[in-house]
Amino acid sequence: MKKITAIVREDRFSMVKDALSDVGYPGMTVTGVKGHGNQKGITEQWRGRTYKTDLISKMQMEMVVADKDVEKIVQCIVKEAKTGNIGDGKIFINPIMDVIRIRTGERGEKAV
Repeated sequence: MKKITAIVREDRFSMVKDALSDVGYPGMTVTGVKGHGNQKGITEQWRGRTYKTDLISKMQMEMVVADKDVEKIVQCIVKEAKTGNIGDGKIFINPIMDVIRIRTGERGEKAV
């Protein structure tokens, strides 16, 4: 099993969520997050003044999936989240040793 953590633009989140649901992966945990990558934020102009925003709002999705499904899910996220511009986000993949469903006591992939 693997844990996929994807950080995507807020405006692309609903498209990613819907696409994952369409391919059979509706379960996820979602958190609103703020941060920046290599670009160190963005500079905007408003009423003739320049403002620097170092922390940009994003959506973070986390899901635990079977090893065989990782690439399918990653490709789905990339397809829907990619704009081709700086700040599209990142995907992190980590191994999961075990999962336990509290209600039933099931373990492993059965609990996912």
